[in-house]
Amino acid sequence: MMQTLKTTKSLCPECMKVLDAEIYEDGGVVYIGKTCKEHGRFDDVYWSDYELFKRAEQYECIGDGISNPRTQTAKGCPYDCGLCPQHKSHTVLSIIDVTNRCNLRCPICFANAATAGYTYEPTQDQIQGMLKNLRENLPVPPNSLQFSGGEPTVRDDLPELIAMAKKAGFDHVEVNTNGIRIAKDPAFLKKLIDSGISTLYLQFDGLTPGPYIAARGLDLLDTKLKALDNCRAAGILGVVLVPTLVRGVNDDQVGDIIRFAAKNFDVVRGVNFQPVSMAGRIDKQKLREMRITIPDFLKLAEAQTNGQIKTTDFYPIPIVVPISKAVGALKGKRYQEFTNHQHCGMATIIFPEGDKLVPITRYADVDKFMSAMDKVYDAASKGSTLKAKMYLAGTARHVKFGLMRELVSSVLLKGDYSSLGDFMKKVILIGCMHFMDPYNFDLERVQRCTIHYAFPDGKIIPFCTMNSIHRTSLEKIYSCPA
Repeated sequence: MMQTLKTTKSLCPECMKVLDAEIYEDGGVVYIGKTCKEHGRFDDVYWSDYELFKRAEQYECIGDGISNPRTQTAKGCPYDCGLCPQHKSHTVLSIIDVTNRCNLRCPICFANAATAGYTYEPTQDQIQGMLKNLRENLPVPPNSLQFSGGEPTVRDDLPELIAMAKKAGFDHVEVNTNGIRIAKDPAFLKKLIDSGISTLYLQFDGLTPGPYIAARGLDLLDTKLKALDNCRAAGILGVVLVPTLVRGVNDDQVGDIIRFAAKNFDVVRGVNFQPVSMAGRIDKQKLREMRITIPDFLKLAEAQTNGQIKTTDFYPIPIVVPISKAVGALKGKRYQEFTNHQHCGMATIIFPEGDKLVPITRYADVDKFMSAMDKVYDAASKGSTLKAKMYLAGTARHVKFGLMRELVSSVLLKGDYSSLGDFMKKVILIGCMHFMDPYNFDLERVQRCTIHYAFPDGKIIPFCTMNSIHRTSLEKIYSCPA
């Protein structure tokens, strides 16, 4: 029997009006439903497993947004994006689209000049202004930035942009790329490295030609492998593989991709699976056939790794907030807090040990460790530094001896970007972020997004509203014909 779990606001996929919506459970599946007076009823799968939905609910953590919003509340969410006073999370990962030009024509892309009919490519001065604007966020400026597109590597001045970002105060600068130029032009890759690039965010849809032909229009597997080889030869140790996950296209390769990452542990730092977003109009049957939600991914990962990684090894993104708050309170400063909505994404950390994939849960009681960090924060925020340090020392009992304890201790004691970087070189992060489209749009999730685009007009826009609503209208203002 159907039961309503909560109410929210959503969008009509046809006219994009804001609608009342309900999130409900029916037959063990969680749906989001809304009715438009003009275009009728729309229901879509929100989370495909009610029990996993309930587990994620336990990790809700609502942030406090930014204290210097760039826009006012006027039209209402999600049409005031900028960030507006209604937004509940600060920027953790900043994104700047440096172009919408691309050397591919992917059928599933939401941002390229060939389909848009115009070219959007901000100048260096405009990008400098966006960097400055992002770093002025209060109470805590972001220190992670992604240059995206289109395909950022079509810009010959990308190394200069990376250097600009580093100078502006971004410790972590990554480039979102399809890897074509990285595979063909090692000299350009060296320039990126010399400029201070931290990570290549490499589009990587599978280990056979089929997924690339279906999603990208041509077989790119050898190109991806060559890009990785070039990264290895050049000494870059931070590649994140980014598969766009589509049911019936590459959902049978989740385990293979994870194992591939583990075998290439010397250069691969993580895998971020992204279930496909449904752009444009689509019939309901096709929608259900293609839609993959986070629980689907978790079950695929467990089945295709033969249980080495289990669904219970994954946690919602806000699980790490107690660490940021505790270390910040002890050091008298504010760190980025991943106060994303609990249903936006889930992740785990694995240690490659030969042919085995060993999740962090084998080394630590994650829930007890985070509860202990809550005690550290509570004591430190009340001025009881000695008690807070005693609680911090006590967190070690929730972590087994050896490498894991050594790594965790280093991150907690130093609390800086380099110590975190050293930790991440010893592990692989496996995550799944499910970005929204108008069919499954939930304003609660939007208001707690921590991944934000910067724009030349000074606006800072959450990821899912940018790609569902604002991209075309804002880009056209600063564009020229394609």
